[in-house]
Order: sequence, then structure tokens, then C-alpha cells
Amino acid sequence: MTPSMRLVLLSIVFLIYWPTAVVRGEDPYIFFTWNVTYGTLAPLGTPQQVILINGEFPGPVINSTSNNNVVVNVFNNLDEPFLITWSGVQQRKNSWQDGVLGTNCPIPPGSNYTYHFQVKDQIGSFMYYPSTAMHKAAGGFGGLHINSRLLIPVPYPDPEDDYTVIINDWYTKTHSALRNMLDSGRTLGRPEGVLINGKNAKGDGKDEPLFTMKPGKTYKYRVCNAGLKTSLNFRIQGHGLKLVEMEGSHVVQNVYDSLDVHAGGCLAVLVTADQDPKDYYMVASTRFTKTVSTGKGIIRYEGGKGPASAEIPAAPVGWAWSLNQFRSFRWNLTASAARPNPQGSYHYGQINITRTIVLANTAGRANGKLRYAINGISHVNPPTPLKLAEYYGVADKVFKYDTMQDRPPASDKAEIVMQPNVVNITFRDFIEIIFENHEKSIQAYHLDGYAFFAVAIEPGTWSPDKRKNYNLLDAVSRTTIQVYPKSWAAILLTFDNAGMWNVRSEIWERTYLGQQFYVSTLSPGRSLRDEYSLPDNSLICGIVKDMPKPPPYTL
Repeated sequence: MTPSMRLVLLSIVFLIYWPTAVVRGEDPYIFFTWNVTYGTLAPLGTPQQVILINGEFPGPVINSTSNNNVVVNVFNNLDEPFLITWSGVQQRKNSWQDGVLGTNCPIPPGSNYTYHFQVKDQIGSFMYYPSTAMHKAAGGFGGLHINSRLLIPVPYPDPEDDYTVIINDWYTKTHSALRNMLDSGRTLGRPEGVLINGKNAKGDGKDEPLFTMKPGKTYKYRVCNAGLKTSLNFRIQGHGLKLVEMEGSHVVQNVYDSLDVHAGGCLAVLVTADQDPKDYYMVASTRFTKTVSTGKGIIRYEGGKGPASAEIPAAPVGWAWSLNQFRSFRWNLTASAARPNPQGSYHYGQINITRTIVLANTAGRANGKLRYAINGISHVNPPTPLKLAEYYGVADKVFKYDTMQDRPPASDKAEIVMQPNVVNITFRDFIEIIFENHEKSIQAYHLDGYAFFAVAIEPGTWSPDKRKNYNLLDAVSRTTIQVYPKSWAAILLTFDNAGMWNVRSEIWERTYLGQQFYVSTLSPGRSLRDEYSLPDNSLICGIVKDMPKPPPYTL
């Protein structure tokens, strides 16, 4: 048989068996192995215990591209159970990888777990951080980039480089000491300082630069606030900040002298090296606090000479300035980008609202100790993750649905009830959520599994007639929202991602003491079209540990 005949025969065989051949053109994979350990560093000058990932503080940057499969094998070398959550990654059909206690059993000390998730139909600047106990207070956080695919145009020229900036408030007490304070009924008080990428420049002429820039070139800085409680104002001496992206959405490109980055929030700015070639301070300072703490880092021009000026640009004062800045943020409707529903996304203002949920945060005492609540319910994590209980068909033995009402109690002094807090929302319903803040301190919230349209923030109390003030055209689609004192915020979204999703305060002592809840969005027919089955490598704990595994979902 000649080579040409053999090729023809092989082609015929392939065509005959094509229907049964397994041919998968999967999106690219990127792999990481992370060793989570304790270490000793002195971010504010005093040696203290921190959490390192592969010896780094902050942790390594995950640099991915839309639709990549991300595989992270996490080895927990701490002395406590541990989880990492991927803040802003929507985990389409896959709340199994969300890394919170409502979906995942924590990784035991001395063990490991491999996360496998796809950054499906997303772009943007995000971060990861520990979701267990008060581990976030010691580190374990870092940047997570999702870049556009090469074929998708980005609404600005490629920058010279792409930098990650993690800003955060910081305590010198260990995470376990802070947890003990909360467990005993005390608040954390004020943080001792502010860090930029784990450091605070001393200004003695010996500081090494965090970043370098070539004169005349433009750089992208992705800025995330990984702190425990404090909004931070970010600015760079002598340089404008051109805002280009916010938590997965390209925005209208305005230039700002400074930007408020609230707890849990991320954004990306372009900075052009158009000043005299020398050193400049990058600055992050606390907002809405009686005493202002400031963190600094050096940006150095290549070939530049001269120290940074000791004159730090002043931060804005008051929350009215911050509210006006929020109102200036607009979605860039002309930009191409990955999004789950690219056509319908433009018309969110024309969709009929199926359900309105009004949520009010309160502080009070339960069993004689400090607790925080939403609509009178202070969430408690049961030993069995909520999602596992649902999947195994024993949810009624672990929690009750809808114990939290869609409206807050008549009085902020109402009794706080401690229990698992799970709200059932019908798959694909279009929901309006109002966050009301009757307290004197700023709040910030994050919703896992989704991006939402942040349509309004206003002072006072919400009422239906306030809808006339909503931005129903170009509100930014994002994953966090701040709520100023004595104010409210409104978001709109379609709950089209089946799973169990955490809604939490980004003020971490409040999260730890109950200011969070879960949304259960069930696939009507346990269908793989809507949700993935329990992964084979899932950690199993609680009352389902020894139960037979349920049959997987089917198409």
C-alpha cells in the first residue's frame, strides 16, 4: 500500500468514527503551586508574623487571559484550616471553586487542595485573599489579572508595563490575636498603618523603588484595596491618573488627581511618565477616619536623579467628595470586552424588576457579645458547607431558606438572631438590591459569582420613588459597592449563575461577626447546562462526609 493510499484509508476511518471520537479544543491552562506558610517581616518596623505564599508578601500575581483555565494547587502549611477566595472571578456554573466556607470545606493544616476554575467571559483587575478566620489580617493576598484576548481591541494603546499595586490598612497584632479580640466581644479599633505592596517608605533616601518608569512612556497600574476595614485614597505625586477599568469593566477615561479605593475594590489607571526624571511618591491614605494614616512607596524614573519631594499631595476630606467621584464613573459602552451577556448587558435599564430586596446593616449584641447583622440575621457558618448540604439533599438538616426578610426590621435595635443566612433567588430573575446604611461609618459589600450594575448611591433612606435617579444607561458593571454613612446604594443584576454565592461586608471584622449571607440560585433540573457537578477532588466534611456521593448532574 502506497503512502498516499494509506493516508486516504486513515482519513476514511477517521470520518467513519468521527461521531464517537473525543475531540476537545479546550481553552489554555495555566498552573500554579502555592506553599502557604508563616514568616516574620516588619512592614511597619516591628517584626511580626505574616502569611506568605511561596515566600512572597503580598503573594504572587496570577496573570491570565479571558477564558483561561486556572489551576492552583494550594498547600496549607499553617496551623489552622485555610481557604483562598478569588474576589471578582465569577466562577460561571462553578461555585465549587469560590473558596468560602459556604461552598468549600477548608484545607486542613498539612494538606492541600487544587482549585480549578475558568475566567470565563471576563477581563479586568481583581485580587485573591484568605476567606477563613482573620487570616487576611496577616497577608495571603495578591493580584489577579484577566487580560483581553489578542483579537479583542482594548480602548487604549498597550502600556509599557503592567504593574500590580496592593494597598491595605495594617495591624501589628497577629491574626489570631485580632480574632481573639473579636471573639471576646471587642472591636479591632484603628489600624496602625497603611502598606503599599507590603511596605511603607521611610523617606530616608534609602528606600528601594517599588516601580520604575521610562521618561515619556505610559504604564498601567492595577490598584486593589486588600485591607480589613479602611477606604484608602490613592495618588501619585505630580501625575494624573487616567481611570480605564474597574473590576472587569472598561470605563469612560477621565483623569483624576486621586481616587478613593474602598475596601475590597479594584481599578486600573494609566500613568504617563511626563515629569522631571527623579523619584516620586505613590501615596495611599485612610479616608473617613479621625486620624489619617499614610503609606508611601517610591516610583523612580530610569536615569533620574533626585529624591522624592517631602511634600505629599493632600488627600480629599469628607464623603461628599467621594460620592461625587462615584457619580463620575461611567461604563465605556463603545469598548469591546468579554462579558457573559454582551447584548442584553447594554439594556439593563429596560428589564422589569422581579424582586426588590432592601438590606440594612446593624450592630448589636447576641449572647452578650458583639455581632453584626443584615436585616436582623447574623450569619453563622455551619460545620457542613451550605452548598454541600444542598448537593447531598440534606439542606434541611443544616439551614433554613429565607429566614431573612426582604425588608429590614422596623427598628435598628431589633434582636439579632445568629444562624446560617441563606436567601433563595429564582434562577434568571432580575433583582434590585438596596443596601441601606443607618450607621455613622462607611460600609462596603461584595457579591461573589456576579457583576452588578451600581446604579445609584444617595444620602438618606431609600424609597421606590428614588428609582427616578438611577443611572439606567451606563452604570459601571462591578463586583463591590460602598455605602456611605446614613446613605443607601442600589444595584441591579440578573441571577443567571446557578450556585451558592456569598454576599459579604468587606469590612472584615463585620464579615467575621456575621454581616454576610448566601444566595442560593438553583438549577431547575440539576442540569450541566446550568451548573457543574461536585468536582472529584472536593474536600468533604460535616454531616455529608460519610454519605454516598449523589449522582452527577446530566445534560
